Amino acid sequence: MAELPLESLIEATLFSSGKSMSVEELSTVLGYDEDEMLDCLGSLQATLKRRKGGALQLAEVGDRWALEVKPAIAEHLPRETKTDMPPKLLKAAALIAYHQPMPQSRLVELLGQKAYDYVRELAQHGMIDRRKDGNTRRLATTRRFSEAFGCPHTDRKKVKAWFREQVHSSGLLDELGDRKEILREESDESGTVQSSLPVKEEE
Repeated sequence: MAELPLESLIEATLFSSGKSMSVEELSTVLGYDEDEMLDCLGSLQATLKRRKGGALQLAEVGDRWALEVKPAIAEHLPRETKTDMPPKLLKAAALIAYHQPMPQSRLVELLGQKAYDYVRELAQHGMIDRRKDGNTRRLATTRRFSEAFGCPHTDRKKVKAWFREQVHSSGLLDELGDRKEILREESDESGTVQSSLPVKEEE
């Protein structure tokens, strides 16, 4: 049997894994060096972009790569097909979307040390981007996050505005914990006022 092209192997691996993977991880599982892997990822990204009628695209999220539904198609998907997240990750994802770009240190203040695990899991699922910023990281949502929550936008500012509107109008806070508290106001680093989601400590 003829050897499969590396592009096909990468596409199949990312699709079957259902999560984002780093170049190092892909190189390890497929047995190719990282330079060749990176070249093929770029080639596959271009191939999927040119594929007529294709529903998927290859996205680079921080230092990880993931297959995701194209935004123009994602908005037509039935809600039943959206990604389900455990409540612990839902809470962290909601806070990040609400405050993005959000310092990871701030998320730790709100959720405790478990926030580091939540951020790692969300990044592995391609839900958030975590870019290094001094001694912390800046957290923001990705296209995959928009797909999971049924958000029609991918621009982070629009996602933030859309998510805040959902919080205020649809009772989304019920999914974030047992308590229903009024949003409190707090000053951010730039001195402007922003709302903060209520947080219930993990037991």
